[in-house]
Amino acid sequence: MQRHTTTRFHLALCLGAAAALSACGDNLGEQAAYGAGAGAVSAVALDVNVLTGAAVGVATNIAYCSTYPSRC
Repeated sequence: MQRHTTTRFHLALCLGAAAALSACGDNLGEQAAYGAGAGAVSAVALDVNVLTGAAVGVATNIAYCSTYPSRC
């Protein structure tokens, strides 16, 4: 039961970090950097590959900011 509770905590932590860091940046470089940071923090929280997490964060943040430029 402890493992399940810990996993939920890490998931909540990673979602909070992603929300706080994503959708930021005035240009493509900043958006990529913030997305990489959010993805890497999320990957560490979930105990998965950090490089993959950073790559997913970059792609997600750039896609979000391209779709909703007024929110970035």
